[in-house]
Amino acid sequence: MADAPNSFMDMIKNLGEQLKVPSLDMSKIVEHHQKNLEAMTKSWQAVAGGATEVAKKQREIFDEAVKDVTTMVQQYKPAGSPQEIMTKQAEFAKKAMEAAITNTRDIAELVQKSSTEAFRIVQERMKESYDEIRASVEKR
Repeated sequence: MADAPNSFMDMIKNLGEQLKVPSLDMSKIVEHHQKNLEAMTKSWQAVAGGATEVAKKQREIFDEAVKDVTTMVQQYKPAGSPQEIMTKQAEFAKKAMEAAITNTRDIAELVQKSSTEAFRIVQERMKESYDEIRASVEKR
């Protein structure tokens, strides 16, 4: 009578023994993946922190815009020559444009800062991972 078939894991184990593949240290593998997850968590936290800063900045921009429009409406006096009225409107438009450029730059810097930090965290973990793998291979 034929022997009962081995499980898939038994077959892999037997193949590994025949090929003289060293056994795997599961605790090292779990530790390695835990470090990867921790790095990803830190990276996501950096991105989330950046998103919070962007939302905060957008709120500041909105508040400032409301304040500027309110001030302009309160100070608006249609009296004067058409040239004076146009000059006031042009000044307000110029101020609004300068604020928009500054605010856009500030938000872009916040986004760049958080994405750079998130990428740095992942990049450092990739380097550590490579070093860990290299060190484990060199031991053999």
